[in-house]
Amino acid sequence: MRLWTLHPRYLDTQGLTALWREGLLARAVLHGQTRGYRHHPQLLRFQAQAEPQLAIDVFLRAVHAESLARGYRFDAGKLDPQALAHPSIDATRGQLAHEWQHLSAKLRLRSPTVFARWQALPAPEPHPMFTIVEGPIEPWERA
Repeated sequence: MRLWTLHPRYLDTQGLTALWREGLLARAVLHGQTRGYRHHPQLLRFQAQAEPQLAIDVFLRAVHAESLARGYRFDAGKLDPQALAHPSIDATRGQLAHEWQHLSAKLRLRSPTVFARWQALPAPEPHPMFTIVEGPIEPWERA
């Protein structure tokens, strides 16, 4: 499971689809609808929120918006219609950089055209839900 700190625009088709599915799995975990993955490190920053279920739905809304921009039909009906805003979550610059390197390596092999589009980008933008603060890779990251 990878719930990217990066903006979903940087993901290739496979990555965006995987993020949607993994986000829905995370949603099921946070809603108590499954026993598996309850202690997955990618969930920690959502579990730390006052309203984790709202937080994951707002996270997924941005993924859904990116899917619409690409002409995909991800089902927004799976999300709470009231989940339109959530306070931003701090994420570290080190985490964003780590994820950028991780995604770049995946894209280089899996989607060279997408890799070429973003290769010269000096610094990626975060997912709209995150505010970037100084710091190293997050302690929950399996680096």
